[in-house]
Amino acid sequence: MKRASKLTVYFGESDRLDGHLLSDTLLDLFEQHRLRTAVLMRGVEGFGGKHGLRTDRLLTFSEDLPLVAVAVDEELRIDALLPVVRDLVDGGLVTLERAALLHGRLAGAGLPEELDEATKLTVYLGRDERVGRRPAFLEIVDRLHGLGVAGATVLLGVDGLAHGERRRAGFFSRNDTVPLMIVSVGSGEQVASALPLLDALLTDPIVTLERVRVCKRDGALLAQPRHPREVHDAGVRVWQKLTVYAGEQARSGTHPLYVDLIRRLRTEGASGATCVRGVWGFSGDHAPHGDRLFRIRRRVPVVTSVVDTPERIERWFRIVDGVTAGSGLVTSELVPALEGQPPASAPPPTSSGK
Repeated sequence: MKRASKLTVYFGESDRLDGHLLSDTLLDLFEQHRLRTAVLMRGVEGFGGKHGLRTDRLLTFSEDLPLVAVAVDEELRIDALLPVVRDLVDGGLVTLERAALLHGRLAGAGLPEELDEATKLTVYLGRDERVGRRPAFLEIVDRLHGLGVAGATVLLGVDGLAHGERRRAGFFSRNDTVPLMIVSVGSGEQVASALPLLDALLTDPIVTLERVRVCKRDGALLAQPRHPREVHDAGVRVWQKLTVYAGEQARSGTHPLYVDLIRRLRTEGASGATCVRGVWGFSGDHAPHGDRLFRIRRRVPVVTSVVDTPERIERWFRIVDGVTAGSGLVTSELVPALEGQPPASAPPPTSSGK
């Protein structure tokens, strides 16, 4: 088990740098440095400090959807890359989080003591990986559900790296090798039990472990998003991230839960929030579900994230608490480094955000 960093960049699909798409520039950079793993995901809803609402619900010919790029490697390699990424991203959000990195053999790895309360387990693998004749991500989610973890969500990438090798989606390709992420949350004991199972299922797994606090599960309030320390060991002010995992069919009033959450956060002046649609997963006691062929109604999971100062996160949690009164999994995490400043006032709401 190695100390690692997770670099996450939130930006827009149309963002460019010197005439090139920022998404291509970032993934090219990750490839040049042969990072352990990276995943570029296309969001379905979101907004940022410099941008208005981005959504796939508007019928336009030039959609400008939110993008999320995640890159993981050992601490020194990611930390050295942070200033370069920061200079490339203008108007987006760049965060740096600490994690434990495991690859190769997982059995007997054990968990650091600080991960005992609750742990976010993320597995990085390709769409084409299988367990027998079954897609590996389906088998892994079933095993995690059987262990009783609070939730697990499969997020597909459109570009990325696995073990330093570039794997990009193509228009006329099955895209079987493009990486995906399985993000799950459980107790330290549950995650420790999952590691030997993953070791037996996968030939060369890449896994990260991160400390997390479970705030809500299936509408029940379990904890406030307050953490014992607000200053990182290096003296850097710590920020926080709230994440809401809920099904696309979950409702808040007359709106889909994730749509209402984005609308309320934007109206009240949050600096930004992003929704990414998964393809398979579960939260709480619900059985795993997701995209099925010939199903008219989608039942896929959606992950919504908002990053801000601890003081403002308390305010946004009141909104999150309201829209997740009956469903959803809500977690809170510390973010040791962040590039981007919340706006002084809320952006004006628009009719498209309702």
